[in-house]
Amino acid sequence: MAGRILRKSRSNRMISGVVAGISEYFGIDPTVGRIIFVLVSVLSVAFPGILVYIICMFVMPEE
Repeated sequence: MAGRILRKSRSNRMISGVVAGISEYFGIDPTVGRIIFVLVSVLSVAFPGILVYIICMFVMPEE
């Protein structure tokens, strides 16, 4: 993983490319990444998924 940078995806974006960029970083399918993100956001009270997503929209650099 050395040398890779976490970035938003331009080619596989739905809203802003945050989850697709994270999925590409970890080498998983973006659809699976989106499902995992939604499940973790809904099932975990301690994980404010929407807030984290909005922060990542502004913090993560473009591809």
